[in-house]
Amino acid sequence: MTPQLQQAIKLLQLSTLDLQQEIIEQLYSNPLLEADDVDGSNNEPHEVNNSGTDDVNFDNNDPENYTQVQDTSEPTETSIDSSWESDNRENSWNDVPNTTKPLSNDGDFNLDTIYQVTESLQDHLTWQLNLITLSSRDKAIAEVYIDSINDNGFLSDSLQEITSHLVKKTEQEPIQNDELIAVLKRLQQFDPPGIFARDLKECLSIQLNQLDNETSYIQEAKVLVEGFLEDIASAELSKIARRSKLNQLNVKCALALIRTLNPRPGELLTPDDTEYIVPDVYVEKINDAWRVRLNDNNIPRLRINQAYSDLIKRADDSTENQFLKKNLNEARWFLRSIESRNDTLTQVTLAIIDFQKGFLNHGPIAMKPLVLSEIAEQLDLHESTVSRVTTKKYMATPQGIFELKYFFSSHVGTSDGGECSSTAVCAILKMLIAAEKPCKPLSDNKLTTLLADQGIQVARRTVAKYRESMNIPSSSQRKRFINKA
Repeated sequence: MTPQLQQAIKLLQLSTLDLQQEIIEQLYSNPLLEADDVDGSNNEPHEVNNSGTDDVNFDNNDPENYTQVQDTSEPTETSIDSSWESDNRENSWNDVPNTTKPLSNDGDFNLDTIYQVTESLQDHLTWQLNLITLSSRDKAIAEVYIDSINDNGFLSDSLQEITSHLVKKTEQEPIQNDELIAVLKRLQQFDPPGIFARDLKECLSIQLNQLDNETSYIQEAKVLVEGFLEDIASAELSKIARRSKLNQLNVKCALALIRTLNPRPGELLTPDDTEYIVPDVYVEKINDAWRVRLNDNNIPRLRINQAYSDLIKRADDSTENQFLKKNLNEARWFLRSIESRNDTLTQVTLAIIDFQKGFLNHGPIAMKPLVLSEIAEQLDLHESTVSRVTTKKYMATPQGIFELKYFFSSHVGTSDGGECSSTAVCAILKMLIAAEKPCKPLSDNKLTTLLADQGIQVARRTVAKYRESMNIPSSSQRKRFINKA
């Protein structure tokens, strides 16, 4: 493949955020490209008509003025000076120098007044360690504990293994097990509650011990955590009550208290690696027609730098002129590749929403089975092209934000010889389980029968697979007893 084709394929599979970054890199590397400083672009939605074709005519005549505008010009000295003077006037309230002005009530936040200190779990624990008094020997043990804690807030290794290297580094007498336990008990009083536990039972016990003794049903909760932790997951009140010799009402209330505890206390301060999703396309219903709009709000609108372009001479073979010619060709191809990428993304999105109008109107229960080949055949594209377009790209719809790949699903047979989407089957299963009686949940066999009554032919193992994919526990784990007293 030529470099130009490789670039076109690369742009095709980029999400909006990745495309923005790629454009910025091209602006830095290619002097023939520049960002258009004129704001405003045509963001009119593209309509899908009843025949499923696109009513929008793309302007392919001028690739130099294609993508969305983002003003990247540097502020002038005048604007900087005026802004500086304005800030000085604003910060002079009450004639107190270097004092931050309070936030106004109009919703405009001054970013200079917002401070955030992001610390890791270890930093938070070390800060607390420095606030208590310990001997140098105990403090060394505590620091090793802090370094050994995992993201959930647990000590996964034995205390002897964690501190084994301390004995080798010092000539002091060996560390006794009582010392290790004493330091651990001290650290287990740190925040967040349940930290430094060695297993789940100890973690829950620590949190219960830190509650007020007057807390309702706390003694019953301690009994269940200490001796019947494995039975708690089943939530079979009669079984737990019989084994613990507590009545069902006390067991039910104690379980409610246990569920308020945090089984992974370290997660509260684990660094958040959440990646925020920015929709690549928006779909909305206007005048009973579904319309599509590309999200190009944060993408710079590019054009050819006319000043450099005018310097190029056809008959000049100098190094400088060849350099300009090369970059001019690359700039034009880059603009055409962006236009082709956006055109293909729009066409694929239009084809998908025309096919899945039932989903847009009624939700996942109305999803139709769809495969890549159907869209590829309709648009005269290769399946790999459709696959690249739908990867890591998201559509904002009235039903929520979904990856484009979400609209493609396998099918299961129906009694009348038709097909039903696996996504729709999952939605039906979720509705059936939500409507079941807590004391008599539906088994996988019963769910299979109920689906068959609706004309959907699936095996019991398929129902179990769909249920597990939605993180829904089995019927025995979903069973809840209702106390009639």
